[in-house]
Amino acid sequence: MMEEGSKARARRKAAVWALVLAAVLQPWAADAAAHAHAHARTRTHVLETRVGLASHYARRLQGRETASGEPFDRHEMVAAHPYYPLGTRVRITARESGRAALVRINDRGPARKSWKKGVIIDLSPAAASKLGIVKEGLAPVKVEVLAWGHGARK
Repeated sequence: MMEEGSKARARRKAAVWALVLAAVLQPWAADAAAHAHAHARTRTHVLETRVGLASHYARRLQGRETASGEPFDRHEMVAAHPYYPLGTRVRITARESGRAALVRINDRGPARKSWKKGVIIDLSPAAASKLGIVKEGLAPVKVEVLAWGHGARK
């Protein structure tokens, strides 16, 4: 009889330890999964890399038609590039701060006179803000193509 009571206590004790172990490991497993997901995002295959200066659109262009045909929305993460196909997805990294933003090419630009200064991309105010380059006007950036768009060149 006593032996059955000992077995029951041992089973209860094992169940308690299993619950404690699960409670301790569950957050660790979630953190590990989140870390793996974040790491996978940073290992995205880069198709092309360019280095130069970025400028940003004037807010007064809000609502004007872009080369893609959609109205410009300064709150969207979009950019203008002179020849990348419309719809191309790029990661812009501010070289001084290391801050990055993912943007979609939906317009043509910057203006040819800016090319002489080394400007390779025009960013929406939202993208410039995320990179922390609004006050500078021009800032050194790295542009990495993550996916080519299929839009027509205009």
